[in-house]
Amino acid sequence: MGIAVAVDFMRTDLVSADLASADAALDSQANRSERKIAKVVHRLLLDHSVDRTFDSQDDLRDVGLTSLDMASLVLSVEAEFDLMIPERDITPANFRSVASITSLVTRLRASTVRARPT
Repeated sequence: MGIAVAVDFMRTDLVSADLASADAALDSQANRSERKIAKVVHRLLLDHSVDRTFDSQDDLRDVGLTSLDMASLVLSVEAEFDLMIPERDITPANFRSVASITSLVTRLRASTVRARPT
């Protein structure tokens, strides 16, 4: 009985370590995605000679992007991450900030991974 309990604790520790490792990898991937998206936004701003700093939560319209820039932003995000954003996800809420775009990209990439055959 003592060995079985020890094995169960070891399994629990391994599962916990795997989950922590997976969470860290997702956080790291999200941070990389956020940096890439911020660069895309900065590039679009520079096209209008706007060189300013912004936070990930800032409303991109307030930062200086126009509605035409938002269309370019959708295309740029698709190209940058080699994914297609479904029409139903091209909403103002999903493209309001770098953080909201990062959440969208993270969700779409995760659903793409789950949809791939093994």
